[in-house]
Amino acid sequence: MRGPGRWWRGKTTPAKVETYTRASFHLFAVMEFCSVGITSAVPLGPRLGGAVLLMVGVHAAVCFATVSRAVDWTRGRRPQPVGLLWTLAAVTAVLSVAALGIAEHGPGGDSADTAAGGVFGVVLIFGPGIIALGVRDRRRAFGIAGGFALGAGIVALAFGAPAQAALVTAVIVLAGGGFIAFTAVFSVWLLNAVYELDEARETRTRLAVAEERLRFGRDLHDVMGRNLAVIALKSELAAQLAQRGRPEAVAQMVEVQRLAQESQREVREVVRGYREADLAAELAGAQGVLAAAGIDCTVSGRTPAGLPAGVQSALGWVVREAATNVLRHGDARRCVVQLQVREGRVVLSVENDGVTGTESGAPGASGPPGTGLAGLRERLAKLDGTLEAGPVGKGLFRLQAQIALPSAAAPAGSAARAVDEVGG
Repeated sequence: MRGPGRWWRGKTTPAKVETYTRASFHLFAVMEFCSVGITSAVPLGPRLGGAVLLMVGVHAAVCFATVSRAVDWTRGRRPQPVGLLWTLAAVTAVLSVAALGIAEHGPGGDSADTAAGGVFGVVLIFGPGIIALGVRDRRRAFGIAGGFALGAGIVALAFGAPAQAALVTAVIVLAGGGFIAFTAVFSVWLLNAVYELDEARETRTRLAVAEERLRFGRDLHDVMGRNLAVIALKSELAAQLAQRGRPEAVAQMVEVQRLAQESQREVREVVRGYREADLAAELAGAQGVLAAAGIDCTVSGRTPAGLPAGVQSALGWVVREAATNVLRHGDARRCVVQLQVREGRVVLSVENDGVTGTESGAPGASGPPGTGLAGLRERLAKLDGTLEAGPVGKGLFRLQAQIALPSAAAPAGSAARAVDEVGG
């Protein structure tokens, strides 16, 4: 069963900001109902208080629905809720006029007047502010708050309030409604900015992958282009010689066979170089890809002198798989890669702060375990190595690989020296 903490950590940063925005404005509706709806029922009496409570509840429900629809519209998931915005404006106007009428011509008494005035002020502050969520133009959003403030002053004058009192009422409504409208406009801007930054980060990651594919394509083209052109020419020449019955055709076909075999060998070398992970290159590549994805990656350590090629390749695969997991799972902001030599064993540790329990093959991951870490364990086992992966603290996940070094390859004193910083 997923707890609230895991549900929250499983969200991306933009999704967290969106959830926070929705919850904040939904809370305004709840605060309105609890602060003036419920508290007005007793001072205004059973019948009148019950009617006001019902009206405030309807206004809060319309505010609640408007927040959800407006945020969805902001993200392009639904059309603009024009009808709902007009409904909220109408309910706000009717409830505020009713509250002002109760204050001026109601049952009287300080408690009743205070309750009616509270309904009047809170409704006129929260209503325009929430309407601003569904308006794209900022000036129009603040104009709505100003319009309600002007209307509040005019209605107050119409009910017989002194001019000074009506002016104070309009200023209070303008200040409160303008503040909530500003909060709405800023929240929408922040939400869109976070989504755009996340899309830019994903684009940079895809560009890094595309660049690597282009590099492989260029290498393959450089290797095969010339040989294939020569094979085509010699095959054409051999065909012409064979048609004429010339014995030189055999020599040309032998040369074609040699070029084909040479091309096969060169292609294998290119593919082998692409598949075999070089530790230094993988460390630099992981740091570059994670940085492109907006993750602060620090790489510390150095490749020990005389480290066997097989060990370097295996550790390179560990770095590649760890970087892939950081990108695919969780919501990491920081990643630390350390390479050390301890008691004749080379230790590679990759730690990030984006653990969600869904890393490939990680303990506690939801669903079937991935095959990435299982494949790494098999690869390391052939070199007398081990791999450990799992949470190591609150929100931290560590992937650690250890491989025993041959005695001749273990550099003397390297375990006691501080590691050098590599591009960190």
